[in-house]
Amino acid sequence: MAHAVVVGAGLGGLRAAEALRSHGIDVTVIGEEAHLPYNRPPLSKEALKGGVDVAGLHFRRKHDDIDWRLGAAAIGCSLADRVVMVDDAAYSFDGLVIATGIRPRHLPVPGPRPPVLRTADDALLLRERLTPGTSLLVVGAGFIGCEVAATAISLGCSVTVTAFDAEPMIRPLGPQLGAAMKAHHETHGVRFHLGVGVQEFHTDGVTLADGTRLTANVVIEAVGSVPNVEWLNGNDIDLADGVLTDNLMRVVGTDAPVVAVGDVARFPNPRFDDVPRRIEHWNLPTETGKRAGQTLAALLVGETPTGDFRPMPAFWSDQYDLGLQSYGLPGLGEPRLIEGEWSGDCIVEYWREHELMGVVGVNRTKDLMHYRNEIGLAS
Repeated sequence: MAHAVVVGAGLGGLRAAEALRSHGIDVTVIGEEAHLPYNRPPLSKEALKGGVDVAGLHFRRKHDDIDWRLGAAAIGCSLADRVVMVDDAAYSFDGLVIATGIRPRHLPVPGPRPPVLRTADDALLLRERLTPGTSLLVVGAGFIGCEVAATAISLGCSVTVTAFDAEPMIRPLGPQLGAAMKAHHETHGVRFHLGVGVQEFHTDGVTLADGTRLTANVVIEAVGSVPNVEWLNGNDIDLADGVLTDNLMRVVGTDAPVVAVGDVARFPNPRFDDVPRRIEHWNLPTETGKRAGQTLAALLVGETPTGDFRPMPAFWSDQYDLGLQSYGLPGLGEPRLIEGEWSGDCIVEYWREHELMGVVGVNRTKDLMHYRNEIGLAS
């Protein structure tokens, strides 16, 4: 029986492992965290607010005969020799799934590095500190930063958000909807310092590039992410921004049977164009994991993978009484308000010339369903 090693025990690794097992492939999953695969989006929202129960976040597992090796990080890999190095152990493979995901990015400025929110353990530590009356400084105004801000307000904290961006969540939402979300946060008491970068971190806050000093009891950094690819160095594959794959998730630049999935994979999606992209949307680990498992299973029996992979990216975000739902890649287009008002419930389409690239609805989830068949290129 062929043996596949999956490096990464997140959702993408789980779905790839399940797809491989359904094809009769023996699977070992190696994960850096000690936890079985669990749901991450609630860590900045309901789980952070109500208390982090890791077991309650576990995904249901379809197979009980997958070999889980947890609490062990991959430190190296030889695709030529088909072996993965993990601390003082080595795992040989017939096929490999790269599912190591991303980690939080840190600003390259002096001072003590603030905590981040990526793992369940991060959330447990943060939740202990978010008590009524605590002041919180969030460095970064993306979705995680804004969700943490909203959650902290609900827990009785005072919150300040600072970011270099002109508006919160501006890259996926655009300036108009980003400004409307900022105003909504402000009505709940969040203070913003935007359009200026951080010059230095302190144990009790930051100094901004314009000299402004912001202080707080708790500081958290949420300024984006970087893919975990260092363990793959030396294999002559493209690691410029994640792992480059073809449309069926096979890694480009090697003859070895290797696929990549989830946030670490940079792949072209013909629904939009032929440009390879990493897409950090919540449903992509499942979509790419299933597709990669099928691809690798075919390779391991000497077949050529076939098909046309056109997944529909989707994400959601809950902030106060607002529920944002999105399909497609809004960041590729220019926003057009279709229904409602920027400051309230609305539907915003995002167009690249004559092509609909994405949609965002605020408290309009049911009205967005038809967009899943309309977004992207028709060909």
